[in-house]
Amino acid sequence: MGTVEERLGEMREAFRSGKTKCEKWRRSQLMALLALVREEEEGIFSALNRDLGKHRAEAFRDEVGVLIKSINFALSSLKQWMAPKSVKVPLVSFPSSATVVPEPLGVVLLFSSWNFPIGLALEPIIGAFSAGNVVALKPSELAPSSAEFLAEAIPRYLDGAAVKVFLGGPSVGSQLLEQRWDKILFTGSPRVGRVVMAAAAEHLTPVILELGGKCPAIVDSIGSSEQKVAAKRLVAGKWGPCCGQACVGIDYILVERQFASTLIDMLRRTVKSLYGDSRNLSRIVNRQHFMRLEGLLKDPSVSASVVHGGRFDSDNLKIEPTILLDPPLDSEIMTEEVFGPLLPIITLEKIGDSIAFVRDRPKPLAIYVFSNDEALKKRVVAETSSGSVTFNDTMIQFAVDTLPFGGVGGSGFGRYHGKFSFDAFSHEKAVMRRQFLLDFPLRYPPWNETKLRFLRDVFHFDYFGLLLVMMGLKK
Repeated sequence: MGTVEERLGEMREAFRSGKTKCEKWRRSQLMALLALVREEEEGIFSALNRDLGKHRAEAFRDEVGVLIKSINFALSSLKQWMAPKSVKVPLVSFPSSATVVPEPLGVVLLFSSWNFPIGLALEPIIGAFSAGNVVALKPSELAPSSAEFLAEAIPRYLDGAAVKVFLGGPSVGSQLLEQRWDKILFTGSPRVGRVVMAAAAEHLTPVILELGGKCPAIVDSIGSSEQKVAAKRLVAGKWGPCCGQACVGIDYILVERQFASTLIDMLRRTVKSLYGDSRNLSRIVNRQHFMRLEGLLKDPSVSASVVHGGRFDSDNLKIEPTILLDPPLDSEIMTEEVFGPLLPIITLEKIGDSIAFVRDRPKPLAIYVFSNDEALKKRVVAETSSGSVTFNDTMIQFAVDTLPFGGVGGSGFGRYHGKFSFDAFSHEKAVMRRQFLLDFPLRYPPWNETKLRFLRDVFHFDYFGLLLVMMGLKK
């Protein structure tokens, strides 16, 4: 295997060879990645089931299917993404032309998380390879079967000199962070994100942090014919993605007090319909996280707010979908990201108060709004800040290649997916071309008032004034 330094040296040599800069190499690696995902589907399903108890259908929806879609989008767009883009130049610089040329950053480091351990490991590689980089991947040790799958499968399909998988725990991560990288993408908790950012600062390495936060769902009163659909989308947006262990999933709901009982009844019925069979729910990743979630309900004032669920199966690391009504706002369940199958519902006098409620808290990765009120929708977009806003659905923005995925403020910074991934791992180099004709002596010293007038007209793009100055007709 070699030391971290030796393996990093191999990657640097692969990048210096220049092979990653050509479209043929990039396309071949994307095709190989697509083959990996398709041909190793059963291995992926098996690893995700061992790590998180994910059903095959959930694993395909949230990881395999998303990857197939993303790779195909990159393959169809690669030539266009790589092409230099001509830009306008002012007439005063004639004769000249200018382009923006995307070039790869070099050697990039990716830290993936345990909740979508295949998808969040391979999705950034799509962008990194499309942009012509070489990649070091550090999968999460909390999903060991998925990490071992990646370490075994990736060298069989991809260029082994251009992508290397580093297995291990925090000590391996620390070793990697001691090295110099051209970019780092980290998906995980704010606590570890701060460590990554501090280490990157030592080498002035640019960083993308995907951190998450408390994503609210604002539920307005909607028509009775739409309530059933809304309930399904809310339940799926909370418990569907890895049993609530998802940075982009619903963390809590805001609703008018008069509508709360109706909403709770709808959610109860829908939870029973969709997740009455616990095999349709993923399990908690490990005992430590299970105990953390269990601890959130130990506060008597919090446990008293439980209106549905609340049962814990420690042997199988399963937690029943749990709904809480108005837990104390200063309790841990309302101040920290839940990251599990516990759903607080907070009641408000009027739904418009939700704007201030969200704005008074750290900026979330996503805001979900269920409403037909166009005025409320406009206010949410204009008066709140978040990574994304989705109306009348949940989670789907994550799968749209033409939308950027990323946070703001405490939920992270930087963005990727689709062309945004290509841009994230590229440097846009400015290229200017000029001829030796029409060199104006008025741009050079020694200075005088005529030359100052010339410069004023240049920066105002006053071409008539320039003509007058050069003809000696402008005082």
